[in-house]
Amino acid sequence: MSLFGVDLGGTKIEGAVIDPRRPDHALCRLRVPTESSKGYAHVVTQVVRLVRMLERKSGVKRPEWIGFGTPGVIDPRTGVLKNSNTACLNGHPIREDMGAALGVEATVANDANCFALAEAMFGAGRNRRVVVGLILGTGCGGGVVVNGHVLEGLHGIAGEWGHNPICGERTPCYCGRSGCVETVLSGPALERHYRERTGRKARMPEIVERAGAGEPAAKATLRRLSSRFGEAIAAVINILDPDAVVIGGGVGNIAILYEEVTRRAVLKNVFNTELRTEFLRPTLGDSAGVFGAAMLSASSRS
Repeated sequence: MSLFGVDLGGTKIEGAVIDPRRPDHALCRLRVPTESSKGYAHVVTQVVRLVRMLERKSGVKRPEWIGFGTPGVIDPRTGVLKNSNTACLNGHPIREDMGAALGVEATVANDANCFALAEAMFGAGRNRRVVVGLILGTGCGGGVVVNGHVLEGLHGIAGEWGHNPICGERTPCYCGRSGCVETVLSGPALERHYRERTGRKARMPEIVERAGAGEPAAKATLRRLSSRFGEAIAAVINILDPDAVVIGGGVGNIAILYEEVTRRAVLKNVFNTELRTEFLRPTLGDSAGVFGAAMLSASSRS
């Protein structure tokens, strides 16, 4: 039986139908806009619309279980979503609401956990025992996979490195704290840093291009990414000592994160005299999250 997975992003919702014998290849993939500004009920409606589109295009009837990757996490005590930077989703029993709207059993996990699971099982982190999956994009998320199992934790927040503080940073974060990793290393945060230095707006691909052409402010923005990433990920390595870190999201495409200058920045902050942890680009592309979501539905049946 085919698996359905849905990945709820801040700007888009992606759905996929996959064959469990080849869970890293989609039989069908579609996207619709999230349109979160229209509220929680509208997002649920968009998910229903997407699943119906998947059924029509694939010719596969929706299964009894559907896996969902979400920003934020389900609070194990209350059953409602928390910590989502798509704020309209917070405070809602999203698992129950999605299941009721679709007439299925819904399995829900953090989108970064879904990304980490897919990359650890079928992607760049395959055959590694401990894998940390990071998403550096609009926000900064993370997931931890040990021996093929996602760590969720007592509070459901395992892997949430994006809300660890970075020494000396003071930018307010949507979570109510200041100086979080997300306020420094996310795409919008780096773009803001560049704008403050130059007075000009630019998206990250433009900034990377300008850095390659030698523009001082753009080069300084990438140096900030490298040095602060080294500090932030070293805290994770000191605790988990993973075999590999797989870096997804738009910022994860920036080459400096995989260069020696960044490894030196990590080693400077790691409690060890050498650094053997691998820093890997994802191999499943932007579909890793939805593949991981579909795999959730498979594990729910077993």
